[in-house]
Amino acid sequence: MKPLSLLVTLSAVTLAYSQQCTQPRQRQEWRTLNDDQKHAYLDAVVCLQNLTSNGYHDGAKSRFDDFVATHQTLTDEVHKVVRSHEQGQFLAWHRYFMKVWEDALRSECGWRGSLPYWNWSIDVDIGEFDKSPVFDPNTGFGGNGADQAQKTAGPFNNLTSLPDWDPQAQTGGGCVRDGPFAHYTLNIGPGTLKREHCLTRAFNPSAFSGITGQHVNNTLAQYPFELFRLKLEGDRHTPGWDTHDGGHLAVGGDMSNVYSSPNDALFYAHHAMLDSIWTQWQNVNSTDRMYQISGPSSVDDDAKQVTLDFVLPMTGLGDDAPVRNVMDIKGGFLCYIYV
Repeated sequence: MKPLSLLVTLSAVTLAYSQQCTQPRQRQEWRTLNDDQKHAYLDAVVCLQNLTSNGYHDGAKSRFDDFVATHQTLTDEVHKVVRSHEQGQFLAWHRYFMKVWEDALRSECGWRGSLPYWNWSIDVDIGEFDKSPVFDPNTGFGGNGADQAQKTAGPFNNLTSLPDWDPQAQTGGGCVRDGPFAHYTLNIGPGTLKREHCLTRAFNPSAFSGITGQHVNNTLAQYPFELFRLKLEGDRHTPGWDTHDGGHLAVGGDMSNVYSSPNDALFYAHHAMLDSIWTQWQNVNSTDRMYQISGPSSVDDDAKQVTLDFVLPMTGLGDDAPVRNVMDIKGGFLCYIYV
């Protein structure tokens, strides 16, 4: 294992940000929103799908596409690709990415709340994943895809190190048939492609073991940050499910493609849940954990370790920002909490 880079010193800039956050936005679990709030959030997502792209990325036609295209472009910089590498900026980058998404919903589409998260462990632990409120056709994101023999395959699906992974356990696999995104044409993906296609889902119970309450507790028990992030993101040296991939593959379809998974608006609720887990881990001992960061900065074997000064790119969406700015969610740069 490479040396850890555990930086816990609070900078003057960080303290200034913290002092500016007096009314943090409150991120709620999806099922705690009332129906009006759910409809308002979904309407805001549809609004982004109907707004014209900022033109930064080729192939993007809507503001919704802009986010998918940015993720697609930066995947190799922030993701472990096909469980082959783990990069230290993964959690920090997605934390910032979701904040930019939340800000766009508010400033461009009138959403007055904060980004909701989806605690999938509640649904899995009671054996009702497919009945989760997030899949409701009227007050959710719509359900599974239409049944078809050929399931959507993405880089997440190349999981040969997982003995319990069974692609044949998937149901659905075709276009989502109901909900607000059933008839929307996506323009980015699948994968690194840029072509028109429908939103697909393919529920897979063999991924559920990565998103149980017990698995979350096991993840929270890891220390220091290096062990925690590998448990959350996945470690190529250790067989078994990680929480990040478990959520993507349980939904399947577009969500199972590491490059273009933001085509499914559930991407943001899933990653908000991951962010809430990281926040819980930090808050166990904020003096020690708030500014812990580590991991290689690229897939290269001689990559430098990520530090608080590492710059998070937000290509085509907003200004780049150093990691230190996003470490404290109650700081003025982000200013939100989970409730």
